[in-house]
Amino acid sequence: MTIVVTGATGKLGRLVIDNLLARGVDAAEIRAAGRNAEKLETLAGLGISTVVIDFEDPSTLAPAFTGADVLLLVSGSEVGKRMPQHTNAVDAAIAAGVGRIVYTSAPHADTTELALAPEHKATEELIRASGIPFTILRNNWYTENYVGPLEQARQTGTVVAAVGDGRIASATRNDYADAAAVVLSTPGHEGKIYELGGDSAWSFDELAEAISAIIGSDVAYTPLEDEEYLRILVSAGLDEGTAGFVVALDQGIRNGALADVTGDLSGLIGRPTTSLVDGLRAAAA
Repeated sequence: MTIVVTGATGKLGRLVIDNLLARGVDAAEIRAAGRNAEKLETLAGLGISTVVIDFEDPSTLAPAFTGADVLLLVSGSEVGKRMPQHTNAVDAAIAAGVGRIVYTSAPHADTTELALAPEHKATEELIRASGIPFTILRNNWYTENYVGPLEQARQTGTVVAAVGDGRIASATRNDYADAAAVVLSTPGHEGKIYELGGDSAWSFDELAEAISAIIGSDVAYTPLEDEEYLRILVSAGLDEGTAGFVVALDQGIRNGALADVTGDLSGLIGRPTTSLVDGLRAAAA
């Protein structure tokens, strides 16, 4: 069996490889594909085959995917560029005769109004149209996303957002990587769509409580109106477009886009997901 992992030099892809190895997959069965040649050398030292790829250079993709029984397509990180990059990857997977594609998507990508979902919805449609068997991993937020607010709270004593009473069923990047490792290395996942997230959905008051416990001083959540939050983000140096995108994400959270608790993630990995406070403490360390 050959498992190809894209984004292998990124945080999620590397953790997927670590979890594949921890679950007993032979290093010789893994092919790590990424942009950073230096980081790939570290993986090569583990006995893993490596290849440098670039989603924007189709000539690097088909050779990297040839012989893959299953391909993990870790979604691109550049909003607005994902579709051409993912199109190149799917076209290369078709040309290479990949056996199955596993794609990291967004929660309820086909129905949600979440601002970042359209590219994921379009990619899912692209994969379906390819005719290649697939598994979709719709990952909720990473707990690690809140290290920045934690560090700000050390200085200010407050967490600010425009999410109202919205909740987030986050999990750690390693939790999601472990689920990907299971789906890549075990049978029975073809055609499945997994809505992945933590075992509980937390509010921003609970986020403030978790940060308080980690840093050892009181932190409060200060809810903001959209316009006020937009002004704060722009004054902090974000351009209008980026600031507007952040506010739109908060609107989605406020409307419940990330609150769904399904049990799919803990069911796949065979253990409870990492709690907010434990995941955030580890990430901040």
